[in-house]
Amino acid sequence: MAQPIEACVAETPTPDTWFNPDLDAEAFRTLGRQVMDDIASYFAALNTRPVFPARTLADVAPLFDAPVPETGQDPAAIVADWREKIVPNSTHMTSPRYFGFVMGSGSMIGVLAEAMAAALNQNTGTWKAAPAAVEIERLTIRWLAELIGYPPACGGLFLTGGTAANTTALQAALRRAAGPEKIRAGLAAAGRRYLVYTADHEVHASFYRAMDMLGLGTDALRLVPSRADFTMDPDALARMIADDLAAGDTPLMVVAQAGSINVGAIDPLDRLADVAERFGLWYHVDGACGAVGAMLPELTPRYRGIERADSVSLDPHKWLYVPYECGAILVRDPETLRESFPMGAAYLRGSLPTEYTGTEYYASGPQMSRGFRALKVWMTLRHYGADGYRRLLRQNIACARHLDRLVRTSEDFEPIHEPSLFIYSFRFAPATLRGERADALLDRLNQQMNDRLQASGLAFVMTTRVRGRVVLRLSICSHRTTLADIERVFEGFRAIGAELLAEARAA
Repeated sequence: MAQPIEACVAETPTPDTWFNPDLDAEAFRTLGRQVMDDIASYFAALNTRPVFPARTLADVAPLFDAPVPETGQDPAAIVADWREKIVPNSTHMTSPRYFGFVMGSGSMIGVLAEAMAAALNQNTGTWKAAPAAVEIERLTIRWLAELIGYPPACGGLFLTGGTAANTTALQAALRRAAGPEKIRAGLAAAGRRYLVYTADHEVHASFYRAMDMLGLGTDALRLVPSRADFTMDPDALARMIADDLAAGDTPLMVVAQAGSINVGAIDPLDRLADVAERFGLWYHVDGACGAVGAMLPELTPRYRGIERADSVSLDPHKWLYVPYECGAILVRDPETLRESFPMGAAYLRGSLPTEYTGTEYYASGPQMSRGFRALKVWMTLRHYGADGYRRLLRQNIACARHLDRLVRTSEDFEPIHEPSLFIYSFRFAPATLRGERADALLDRLNQQMNDRLQASGLAFVMTTRVRGRVVLRLSICSHRTTLADIERVFEGFRAIGAELLAEARAA
């Protein structure tokens, strides 16, 4: 026989022993002031901080190796650890010289938004639980659509990032193609091999993960030949789709890139839309890196056709500079999302209808529980305004073009491409070492150069491969980066290059 519940409780709480961990208002204000002072000091010193701490796992892990605390600790001491242990052992993505991956620099008003969102602790999965938050998200999605020239009546929502956004788009395409039976029986009921098409030179890794997660198989990702400028060849795409249809497969989706990950290429969006339309395929524009470039009137012609896409992914935590994490998906037909993520339970909506209803995001995307991501986008958009954003985007593009000029006027470096947006890749390749037989040596030297620059703390840069060769790649999407930062980093590369050449000659 089960014991009475009272017997399982070591000590029954009473009004005299009731535990309340909340700080009183004055203590919270005092602690909050310290936190804000620490954050303000952090931002004030960004330009002088080593971007990369150059510390190993053996250096960092012991600082955070401790048993589970049995009793509560002083909040002031806990907050001090951020200043004394965490900041010195962090890579500073907020730095004007952070150029790794594609990571935004974190707006300061977005930092405040994160604190305010946490204070409300909203679950934006359902309207009744978060009326203001849901309406802010709905409005902000519309703003993003308007800014890039996408139909503002579209559906969409905020997600964790580009991988979640691309997976959501793929799920919507799959649902439209496979039909309602997929909900119950899965892909086995369809009995088809669904294919997805994208450019071959640098398909984003998120699509391999999405294909795997949705059970399509990574082999079903078809790589379409790209042209000399790294953009997808529409004629090759059409031929490949026709061949696959003849072979009995089911083409599903065309993925165009609006800002590719290594060179910032913008595919011929309008022509690819023609191909997708001709064959009845879902047309997705992966704009996680560069879709917001469509905000610039001078670049609008290059984005022509984005308005024809069935879906567009874009990441506010990239080129809109909001703090991590925040991706977004826009879908032309809002009903498509609701059909792709159906969910119903009495406890979510209530057993009987009421007038207190609105958008139910849990039924339009993969997450039931969702944070208030929209607040930091909404607040940053209001703070900078569309005009402020255009100025910042142009500054980043100017930095990439300035770096290109420095590379092209140096005998020790060679360009890989002309900068389209803010991503720029180039190579350390002294004239005396160029040649087919020197490729392996140059690959090694470029990696060594990158590693030394990182360890110096001057900047954070990553290498990548473009058409088989190791290159240096800068993602210049910080609103804090200036032309002077670009010059400092290039001079750092130049000095390291001289060291490497001297070492090579002495060896």
